[in-house]
Amino acid sequence: MPEPLRVVGEWRRLSPESYSTLMRRGLDHIFDASLRDTVLEIIEDVRVAGDEAIARALRTFDGCDVEPGGLRVSEEEFARARADADPRLVRAIKDSIERVKRFNEWIIERAGWWRECAPGLMVGEVVTPIESAGLFVPSGKGSYPSVLIQIGTPAVVAEVPRIAVVVPPLAGSHGEVDPAVLIVADELGLREVFRANGPAGIAALAFGTATVPRVLKVVGPGGPPVTCAQLEVQRFGTVSHLLLGPSESLVIADDTADPVLLAADLLNEAEHGPDSSSFLVTDSRRLLGLTQAEVARQLAELPEPRRSYAARALGRNGGAILVRDLDEAAEVANALAPEHMQVVTADPGKLLPLLRNAGENLLGPWTPISAANFAIGCPAALPTSGYAKVCGGVNADVFRKRTAIAQADEQALIRMAPTIAALAGHEGFPAHAASALRRLRGPER
Repeated sequence: MPEPLRVVGEWRRLSPESYSTLMRRGLDHIFDASLRDTVLEIIEDVRVAGDEAIARALRTFDGCDVEPGGLRVSEEEFARARADADPRLVRAIKDSIERVKRFNEWIIERAGWWRECAPGLMVGEVVTPIESAGLFVPSGKGSYPSVLIQIGTPAVVAEVPRIAVVVPPLAGSHGEVDPAVLIVADELGLREVFRANGPAGIAALAFGTATVPRVLKVVGPGGPPVTCAQLEVQRFGTVSHLLLGPSESLVIADDTADPVLLAADLLNEAEHGPDSSSFLVTDSRRLLGLTQAEVARQLAELPEPRRSYAARALGRNGGAILVRDLDEAAEVANALAPEHMQVVTADPGKLLPLLRNAGENLLGPWTPISAANFAIGCPAALPTSGYAKVCGGVNADVFRKRTAIAQADEQALIRMAPTIAALAGHEGFPAHAASALRRLRGPER
């Protein structure tokens, strides 16, 4: 029987095929041609038929009969969610929102600047919110109010004027949205919440329907169909934040790590779903052996379907990679560019300067991924499938845009004129040169 935590191999001895598989994790599912065809059919149906198409997708893919007029969550549903809520859950939601809010307020404080870059020439940036945003909260293999906390709080802190939320109904329900998600929305002041199947909901946000408003940007994690839909609607002018796909984690550990805690950390993201991946990168064969035994023990304690999800994430999609030393471990981490990265070594801070590509870096045994997911306040909606090489997690800046500003006086323009004239002349733009030089000659007689 294969080990629950498979050994992928030694980093320097990986075959080209194994290396390619690691680099493309998740992408083949997202860019699958048959999936794209199905998603495009849903998108086109929503573009043409609007609310009717959303209701049709709910019947087809979620087994829910919801009338087009019932797509928006009602005030009665918000009130019922509050009335039936577990006070402990409400306290946890409030605490999590407060920490995410504080993190993003610090981002806002650093926005905008104005400097003199040369005598008489001032330059800077003004940062303003985008006009509208759509938030997707998944609800397939479970319910995730923490996702709305993580993507909704930054949008509110960024002061986006219009925020719409799309949530698939709870599995096996008659169209009910998770009450915990509604409590989060209520805490954030978000009242435009709609029940819709994933790809259909993304399309509704992109095109707008009689019920769902059109937005300029869609943000939110999801499985391959949702991610594929976000990629496709960009062709119609709605931007998405790439790429929030299947969950993944990477833990760098040396011989000082506790294998019991290490196994728990590896299982953290592994239990998300059958397309998740979880990696251990270590220079210690002894630690690997102990961790494999502990993963097997803890895996057996998980209920289904989480046990099967985790077994696949560690035994097929992920696994352990052996390295010669921690410098090579950093090389592996930078190549994989994981969504979540935890460093459990004797001196994790020493490794930090070498780590360039990750959605987040969590340092030490007391900073587990679960803490970042729910309580720390730093972004937890993070790029997957290697996209951490080019973008970061969802924070207030995702919902804002930067506009350059400048102001020159006459002497500054006189000093810039030779540069303007030379480059305009080389590129064949006489009017460009004239717009500057005419000012320097004074009024023409």
